[in-house]
Amino acid sequence: MNSILIVITTLPNIQEAKTLGRSLLDHGLAACIQIQEGVHSIYRWDDQICEETEVLLSAKTNETSWPALESYIVEHHPYDLPEIIALSPSQYSEAYGAWVSKELK
Repeated sequence: MNSILIVITTLPNIQEAKTLGRSLLDHGLAACIQIQEGVHSIYRWDDQICEETEVLLSAKTNETSWPALESYIVEHHPYDLPEIIALSPSQYSEAYGAWVSKELK
């Protein structure tokens, strides 16, 4: 079975998140996109502590599509160093996993 992954990244605003999410779907790299506004991020960048409000995007994909999805995000993301984290759920319904795989190119 080709295991599903939940890939998360943050974006500066809802429009950037919608644009990236739709593009990932259009290119067959994700089966589903979820977007959550109002994420408050505190991080260190260039030796300074920064605080930003961001938008969290999660994409459902599988291990086979991961390399292409990661490359696509890197190439099309507005940040110099985007957060791209893939989480692998240990359990999920077989029907959902089959649907995710069916939706990917």
